[in-house]
Amino acid sequence: MFTKKPLADKIRPATLDEVAGQSHLIGLGKPLRKIIESAVIPCMLFYGPSGVGKTTIANIIANKTDMQLHKLNGTSASTADIKAIISQATDLQSSSLMDYGENGNKGVLLYLDEIQYLNKKQQQSLLQYIESGEITLIASTTENPYFYVYGAILSRCTVFEFKNLTPGETAPAIKRGFSAQGTIVSDEVVQIIAQGCGGDVRKALNAVELCVLVADGKEVTSEVAHELVQKSAMRYDRDGDAHYDALSAFQKSIRGSDENAALHYLARLILADDLPSVCRRLLVTAAEDIGLAYPNAISIVKSCVDSALQVGLPEARIPLAQAVILLCTAPKSNSAYLAIDAAIADIRSGNLGDVPRQLQNKHCDGIGGASGQGYLYPHDYPGRYVKQQYLPDSLKDRVYYKFADNKNEQAALAYRQSRNGV
Repeated sequence: MFTKKPLADKIRPATLDEVAGQSHLIGLGKPLRKIIESAVIPCMLFYGPSGVGKTTIANIIANKTDMQLHKLNGTSASTADIKAIISQATDLQSSSLMDYGENGNKGVLLYLDEIQYLNKKQQQSLLQYIESGEITLIASTTENPYFYVYGAILSRCTVFEFKNLTPGETAPAIKRGFSAQGTIVSDEVVQIIAQGCGGDVRKALNAVELCVLVADGKEVTSEVAHELVQKSAMRYDRDGDAHYDALSAFQKSIRGSDENAALHYLARLILADDLPSVCRRLLVTAAEDIGLAYPNAISIVKSCVDSALQVGLPEARIPLAQAVILLCTAPKSNSAYLAIDAAIADIRSGNLGDVPRQLQNKHCDGIGGASGQGYLYPHDYPGRYVKQQYLPDSLKDRVYYKFADNKNEQAALAYRQSRNGV
């Protein structure tokens, strides 16, 4: 069966100097470059978004060290696939006819893409052979390896983080892609694709192929380029790091009172059609970060969220933007957030104590006089306040909530202090 080879594979770099970007790893004198040039390859884990050179560099390593390269993808690899590679590695190790090559480092290099999709047992099956040196593992993942990769594997690997490419770093690969297809294009077209691919070289080269196909021997225009890369600049996965990074940046921008940044991240989330996450985060932020400094904020945000959910996108962007700007420009207080977390910390640590007798439900055990408890009813006292102990004895002096320095909470503090001469 004939299978067309993608352009990204046809022009894949063969040397480190041809790789786009990642200068923090493979620039002159940088750590990964030094390791590769030494030809003594440890087990490594490449972490970063797709299309930024992880597989390309693994191929270069295999060629540089004269190792046998095997590739598996965690999304489809079975235990049988892993065992087959282990078996081959064992055979090579024990064979007296092994050709070590000029670098003296021939063996099996296993490039395991998307390792996070392998279960713990599958990952564990590699451990013995990694430790014996029969297999050198280079694994890659688009997710944070400290959350998704089995700890024993992680402890035996050096982690290298790959970054998104800038448009300037992507442009040479795009020009090389057009050149490989015998097509000359303007710098404007190159820039449109470079800016629209979101730092993903593979996506950029796919766009190059499509541009040449659509042009059908004619000039590749900027209009065609725009059409083929629209909306592709975003990296977003509702279950992955990009999702949580965008939401985290969204809330932190609101907390930092930067409405422009918050609107930017709101736009990202809207264009990813992630309305539920936006609405939930806005309600959380109204309580966590604005809180008692502007208690009505949560009610207003709830109204904006309800409106957004009722009208749907694209109109939902308007009440959502209103809520974002309101929260950014509002005074901030996290006093309620800190107070409840402090109380929960006491409970979790076992610091409970008994409910004070006067606060318990009435018991007919004769303790505490005729009323059974001695509870003082605040409404019977001036200012509807009377001092009595409410916390358990072991926590009677504990302070969870501290009045923050904003107008609303300071007014509440003044009222508290004025009651009954307190």
